[in-house]
Parts: sequence; structure tokens; C-alpha cells
Amino acid sequence: MMSSKPGPTRGRRLLERVRHARHPLHGWRRWAVIAGQGIGGFVALFAAVNLALSLSTFRGDEPLSRTVHELRVLWFSPPDGQPMSPTAFPTVYGRDLGPAPDTAAIHAYLEREAEDGVFLLDHVMVDRILKLNGRIDARSLPSGVYVGAHALGPDRLPLVPVTKYMAHYLLFPRHAYILVVPESGPAIAFSASQNAKFGIDVHPERLSAEIAPYTPDAYDFPSSGEALHEMTRITRDPARVEEAIEALKGAQGRLAAEGLTYGLLAPNSNTAVGCVLQESGAITQEARSSILLALRAPGFGANCD
Repeated sequence: MMSSKPGPTRGRRLLERVRHARHPLHGWRRWAVIAGQGIGGFVALFAAVNLALSLSTFRGDEPLSRTVHELRVLWFSPPDGQPMSPTAFPTVYGRDLGPAPDTAAIHAYLEREAEDGVFLLDHVMVDRILKLNGRIDARSLPSGVYVGAHALGPDRLPLVPVTKYMAHYLLFPRHAYILVVPESGPAIAFSASQNAKFGIDVHPERLSAEIAPYTPDAYDFPSSGEALHEMTRITRDPARVEEAIEALKGAQGRLAAEGLTYGLLAPNSNTAVGCVLQESGAITQEARSSILLALRAPGFGANCD
């Protein structure tokens, strides 16, 4: 009597063939391949986790439209030394601001964005502001003290077209800085990093800070590899804004006196920014050490002592 039991499926047969196949390599070559596969799997898992975090945190009320906006900015953001496409601003902001808004319209738009919490200050927008006013100041960006966070990536060809997408979505950690926009005069950025990043040859690995006008030459100015800056306004009080520059100069001096060696996790640029904010009363130590911030900005919650 013939059995009516169905035979194994094609997928099952393939799985059994893989399970019982003899590995073509032996000895150290086999283990080298296995190690490479393990590392590749870990990198893929790391990228997948960071992609999920990048698409799920700080996305606002309309995460899909936010992602579309980001992709448009990344697409139009040109490599260092190349001009912005004339169609960039109308494509990215045409629906909200029209193809050629004036300074007052941009100021009103960014004021509304700042009221909602975390907002984007991107390469396409700052290019439009520079064309209108020649610099970033309170005419376009509302007066206040802001914390900016952005991915780090190269700005030059041939790497930037690929790495800017990887940096924004697959490499979740962000670099933080402080931006002060006074009622009059140019916006000023407080950026921390290694001396070498600021062109200082003495003690190149030492952690230091730079205070400079927020121009295309500034360390943290939006650029192709760093096209999307997530901004949070921490105060709009005119008195605190006026005092901020002197407070940042004091923090810069203390950092120089400490002579700390830069660390990948801490002390680093995020540590310096976090400690400045805590000392100013803008954030508590407990909030600064939250798990999400620790993932998003490694070193932000490290000890300030």
C-alpha cells in the first residue's frame, strides 16, 4: 500500500541541504570566514537598530512628512564648494513658504517651528538665508539660545553622496553644539571637539571648545555631510540670551584649563555641551543622563567633575 504522506517541500529540502553541506574551507580560513560573517551580521544589526531609532525618535506629529523633507534636503545638499541647486528651496519649502520668501516670512516660519520643540535647520534653509541676508542672525532665526545636534560625515566627493545618508539614518549618535542668536549681531556657535579638528597642532587629542560666528566656515555650520540639524530652543529670555556669550567664554576657559583628553564616549564634545547646559540650569543631571540621550549623544550624560 502506497503512503499518501506528502514529501518534503522545496524549502525544506534546501534547508536540509544547507545543514548537511560540507564547508568548502578548512582550518583558519574557515574560521576567518565565520568571523567575517559574524562581524558583518553585527554591523547589519547595528545599522538596523539605528535606522529604527532614527525613524522613530524626535519625529514630531507627522513622521512621514518629516522623513520626506529630510530626504529632499539630503538630495539637494551639494558637496563642499558647489552651489545649491536653484530648484532646491522651491522643492523643499515651496508648499509652506512659496518659491522665494523674504526674511520676514522665514522668521515667522522658524518661530512657529521653534514653538513646537525640536525642529530642523537644514542646509537648504541656511543657504536661502545667506542669499537674503549674508549671515545668520535674528532677522531670520528667532533670538534665543539653541542646542543643535547633527550627524558627522565628510563633505567632499567621492564619499559624501553615500555617507550623508548613512550618517543620518544608520549611525544614530549625534554631535551637539550650542547656538546663540542675539537680538543684534551675528549668531554665535559654541563647538567642542579635539584640538586637531580646529586646526590646533598643540596637543591634537585634547578636548577644547571654539566660539565663532555661525558662518559657512564654522565647525558646526550645516553642510552636505551634516545637512540636517535638529535644533531645540532652550530659552528666549533676552537677559539670558545676552549673558550666554560670556557664560560660554567662561566654559571655554575652564575646558582649556582642565586639559582633558578627548574620548570617543567621554569626555567629548557632547559632554562639554551637556555640562554647560547643566551649569546654566537649562537641564538637570538626571535628565542629562537619560538612556535615550546616552544612545543619541554618547558622552552627553558623563560626569562633569
